[in-house]
Parts: sequence; structure tokens; C-alpha cells
Amino acid sequence: MSTYAELEQRAINTIRFLSADGVQKANSGHPGLPMGAAAMAFTIWTRHLRFNPKSPAWYNRDRFILSGGHGSMLLYSLLHLTGYDLPIEELQNFRQWGSRTPGHPEYGLTPGVEVTTGPLGQGFANGVGMAIAEAHLAALYNRQNHEIIDHYTYGIVTDGDLMEGVASEAASLAGHLRLGKIIYLYDDNRITIDGSTDLAFTEDRAARFAAYGWQVLHVADGNDVTEIDCAIHEAKADPRPSLIICRTHIGYGLPTRQDTAKAHGEPPGDDELNGAKQKLGWPLEPRFLIPDDVRDFFSQYQLRGMRLEAEWQSRFKAYAEAYPDLARELQRRLEGSLPDGWDEALPFFPADPKGIATRAASGKVINHLAARLPELIGGSADLAPSNNTWINGSPAFQKETPEGRNFHFGVREHAMGAIVNGMAVHGGVIPYGATFLVFSDYMRPAIRLSAMSHYASLWLFTHDSIGLGEDGPTHQPVEHLAALRAMPNLMVIRPSDANEVSEAWRVAIQHRKGPVAVILTRQAVPVLDRDLYASAEGLSRGAYVLADIGDQSPEIILMASGSEVSLIVAAGQRLAAEGINVRLVSFPSWELFAEQSESYRNLVFPPEIKARVAVEAGVSQGWERWVGSAGKIVSIERYGASAPYKTLFEQYNLTPEQIINVSRELLWQLKEAE
Repeated sequence: MSTYAELEQRAINTIRFLSADGVQKANSGHPGLPMGAAAMAFTIWTRHLRFNPKSPAWYNRDRFILSGGHGSMLLYSLLHLTGYDLPIEELQNFRQWGSRTPGHPEYGLTPGVEVTTGPLGQGFANGVGMAIAEAHLAALYNRQNHEIIDHYTYGIVTDGDLMEGVASEAASLAGHLRLGKIIYLYDDNRITIDGSTDLAFTEDRAARFAAYGWQVLHVADGNDVTEIDCAIHEAKADPRPSLIICRTHIGYGLPTRQDTAKAHGEPPGDDELNGAKQKLGWPLEPRFLIPDDVRDFFSQYQLRGMRLEAEWQSRFKAYAEAYPDLARELQRRLEGSLPDGWDEALPFFPADPKGIATRAASGKVINHLAARLPELIGGSADLAPSNNTWINGSPAFQKETPEGRNFHFGVREHAMGAIVNGMAVHGGVIPYGATFLVFSDYMRPAIRLSAMSHYASLWLFTHDSIGLGEDGPTHQPVEHLAALRAMPNLMVIRPSDANEVSEAWRVAIQHRKGPVAVILTRQAVPVLDRDLYASAEGLSRGAYVLADIGDQSPEIILMASGSEVSLIVAAGQRLAAEGINVRLVSFPSWELFAEQSESYRNLVFPPEIKARVAVEAGVSQGWERWVGSAGKIVSIERYGASAPYKTLFEQYNLTPEQIINVSRELLWQLKEAE
């Protein structure tokens, strides 16, 4: 009769060889991490992680993040074994078309995958966001004897994760905030694709994390379940985030590849894989073997999960009886629904030719919404006064005030992006992160993952053009709008005035199927007279007719977004005074407009009107789709300069005069071509 320890070892080897068999069958993938980290993952999942395979979205579950997403077969094997809806056929179809087991874990595709990982460091930082959301909700809703929000964020992180700057940024903030519900196990196998970590990664990682304010623990043998278990218990007892450094062996068991770069990212081959199985006492056949006693062992976690959730539901019922108002609000937030009337009486701004910066208007709207949406939280990468993101009447989120709704992310744009993603996917909050548009480059990988994974993250980017003025070309975005618009599933909204800002926020809050980037000006822009021009509610359709100016049907369409709308309005009025019939189109969001029906798009841009001019204080890329083959684009195709913004607009020919000249020339060219 086998001992329990022997059963555990068979379970660990099952994880190892399910993973390796999947990689070998696919003839593609990364066997090294799953084989080396199997015991770590086993210990987390069987001795600590609280989860319900039959209810993957159970709110008070612990979260598990495989930050080294290249080792995805490790996670898929655990999900299958513990009873998630991931049949063995999916493991056998690893990395194949139509499978739910892609090369790197993808949120929303595979049940039990908490976040999309693969780009190293992102999962590490996502977990910081999850822990922030947990701490914030616990501070707001937990009461004595009613700890209804109480869960950990576990992760397996790698050498590569710790090398990435985003992880360093996030670790620094997590230590400062004392996010003690973070427990990361570091897969210290000391091997990268190029070879030993001694090639480029020789600092004292333990000392670095201790300096960040983390508890650092050591496990000498990453295959010792008891030692790993004791370290996790010790981590739970400390108020700091914990990094448990586990000395592991990449490709554990492979006869010639263990502890070498060859184990990292290529199939082991049949001979090497069989050699590992012989070495660890595992049958060579069949592939994807799950011994009966191992299957029985893992089956207990389905029943355990259902019991854990049922117990929590019972506690929530008692909580609701004791605190009915809090329970209703918490339930609503956890479900992601919005309160009735949340968008009633959004700020309306009277016509004003001097105007207001759209960033300032956004700040007013944020505070209006914050009074109605307690879940709205966020902050800036050390630019709150410039981005206008502060929620008045609330403290900052700090270790002493986790109920705070304002965040000091520090000068850490990349980590801010990944942390906001973690907050968004955790749920219960609507998070936003803000910086200058030019610095969206610093956080682009996190924005991209928010779009790919359909995270409902909100991005606020101010100082959106050469209109920021004297700071010069280092801070003046030129190519950034085009770069953001190029991302599939990222909704970009660039409001033209304060009233469009209100509508942009309405759309952004309602859009829960992906991220939204709201692009805002530093400089004041006129507030249009909505008695003369169409209601800003048209923003929800992406583009709308502001006005048709002239006595007859439009001959030419002028279109723009953001601050340039005031330029086309001025140009259109002057063209109309010359007897040219003009249509003015505010075009704040290409993505929203593309979602509209063809009939509506043709209503805004009648196909028979070939004369179209777009105006953009940035590169022209992408506008060709909307102006058509005959249209013209007034744009900036070089970097900016340091000068007052009005001077810059004149020097870069972003003026009503230039728009008028281009419009006249276009109309003449089209007439000559008839």
C-alpha cells in the first residue's frame, strides 16, 4: 500500500508529464517550467488555494497567476485535474487551432485562467492590482465577525518576470502599500533562453525585494512539498507581500536537458521524454496518463470547492441580514451592474468661446460620477494635478487608508497599466489610470493586453498634441493617436469640448467589454453652442453631424476630433460665407463609428460627397479610410517644437486658413476631374 507522500509524488509527476506530453504532442511549447515547478504549483493548489472548479467566478476565491505564461501546460494540467471544464482532449490539443489551451494563458478563453500572461512581468503586476482591489473592498465592506472579502493572490513568477522593469515597478509599489495578501513563489531555476542567469542577472534578488518592503523566504528544495507548505504558512502570517524563493531545476527529470537552456522552450523529443519518465518511475505509455488514485485524489477539490463557496454564501447571507444596505451595494458591485440613475444630470457646460481644457472638464465629470459610483477609483502616474484625476473627499489608497479611492502610482506608467488591468479583472471596482498621452508608450504592453483580454480598464491620456506647448517635442505626441487606434478592441475617444467629455465618460463607464482610452487636451478649447450645433450625445455613435452650413446640400465635409473640431468649425463658417455648403462632423471615436449601421455611416458621410477634409494634430495615418481616395488630410508629419501652443498651431499650418485653402483646392480638383 502506498503512503500519502507517495500519492502526492505521483500527483506531482502526473502534472509534470501531462505538461511534457502536451508539449511533445504539439511539437511546440515550453516543458522546462512545468517540469521544474510542478511541486510548487501542487502545493499551492492542494494545500492553500481556495477555489471552486464548478464556479470559476466565485467572488471570494483565491486568485492564482502563472506569471511565466510560457509554462501554460502547468496551469492547464492543474485545471483539468482539479475539475474545471477543460477535458483531456483540450490538453491533447495544446497550441492548436480552436483549442482552449493556447500557447500562453488567455483570460476569457480557458475556465480558471485569471489573467492573460506571457509577456513577462505582466502577471506579476496584475496580481498587485488584484490585491489592491481585495484590500479596498475589504476595508469598505468587511465588518467585525463578517469578513466577507478575504482572499489571497498567489503566483508563480520566474527569472524573466523579475528581470522585467514592470515587475520591479509593481513590486516597489506593493511593498510600499504592504499588500500582505500577495504570495509569490519564485521559480529560481537560474536558466534563461540564452543560458545561465549569470550571463545578465546577478544581483541579490532577495535583498532587492527586502528593500522593496517584502518578506523574503527561502525554500532550498523546490520539490519539497512540506518545505514549500511551511513557507506559505509563514508568508500568510506576515503583513507584507511575500516572495518565496524556491530553488528549482528547469526540466526536472530530463536526463540530458535538466538545468540547461535546451529545457526551456522546445519539445524534449521522444527519447528525452521517455528518459525522464524512466528516471522518475513513470510509465512510458500511454501518453497523458492519469493514474486512477491520482484522479481520485484530485476529485476531492470539486467537492471542497463547492463546500467553500456554500460556506461563503451562508456567511454572506448572515452579513446581508446584519448589514442589508452594504450587502446590496456590494452585491451590485460584484455583479458589475450600475446603480439606477448613475448618469443622470451629467455636467453640462454652457457655450464659451474661450472654453475649458477637456482634461479640466474630465476632472469635473469624474467628481460628479464619483458621488454616484462608489466603485469608480483610480489615479495617475505622479500627474494627478495635471491629469485632473483626483476624487475630492476621498483619501489616497495607502496602507493606513485602504478605503481610499485615489491612487499615487508614482512615476511607474507601465506598472500602473498592469495594476489597473488587475484591478479591472478582479471586479467590484471600475479603475482608471492616467498620464500624458506621450507616455502611453511606456505602458503600451499593458494597454495591448487590456484590449486583447477585454479588460474593462479606463485609460485617461491628457496633453494630447503639440497643443501642450512649451514642453516641446519630447512631450508632444504626434504618432500616438494612430498607434492607439491601431489596437484591435481598444475604444479610443477624443472629445472635442467639455460636453463631449461628459458623453465620453458615459460611454466609457457603460462599456464593460473592453478598455477605453479617453484623450484630453492640456489647452482650453471652445465649448460649442449646442443651440447652434448638434447635441454632444452624438458622441455615442462615434461620429455625428455637428451642422450643415449653407443654403443647399453639402458640397464638402470637414471632419476632426478633439481640439481640431474648433478649427473646422471656424473654417466651415468662413467657407459658408463664401457660398460653399459645408458639413461639419465631429469624429471622436473611429471604433464607435465603425460599429454603427451602414445606413447611419452613409447618413453622416453620404457616398456621393467625395470632397472630404480631415484635420488632425498628429500623423495622418488611418484617416484615409474616412476621407476616401479623393479626400485630403491636414496633419502633422514631423515632431513638434518648444513654443506657445498658438504659435505651434500657426507654424504647423493647423489653422482655419489652411483648412480653407485645402478645401478650396480639393473642390477645384474634383470639379476639374468631372
